[in-house]
Amino acid sequence: MIRLTKLADYGVVLMSQVARKAPEASFTAGALALQLGMPLPTVSKLLKRLTRGGLLVSQQGAKGGYSLARDPGEISVADLVEVLEGPVALTECVAEGPCGCRHEAKCSLRSHWQLINDRIVNTLRMIPLSEIAREKTK
Repeated sequence: MIRLTKLADYGVVLMSQVARKAPEASFTAGALALQLGMPLPTVSKLLKRLTRGGLLVSQQGAKGGYSLARDPGEISVADLVEVLEGPVALTECVAEGPCGCRHEAKCSLRSHWQLINDRIVNTLRMIPLSEIAREKTK
């Protein structure tokens, strides 16, 4: 099964919440935790990762908080996943560095896994944060 970690899932939810507001809106960790019903330590950890990853900016001071580093249409789901989880790799074969698999030298599937992995990453790159932040109507 291919699945994002709970922390990455929460990170996407958090970024969607920030993107729904005006681009210049700024949020504190406490306000986001309350709005989303998430524990403050989890929100704080995510905000730090997303800031280090260049997706959020942080302003200090009384009117400080976190805001998007760029337009939500320029941030892809792939960007979010890579900042929160690292490079997308369906198998060890397509992860960065040597695979470590004892069958690596004679594996006939590695190129197929790489093709599948590339297509998934490309699909995630085509989906902007602005799209997933939009409220769906029935």
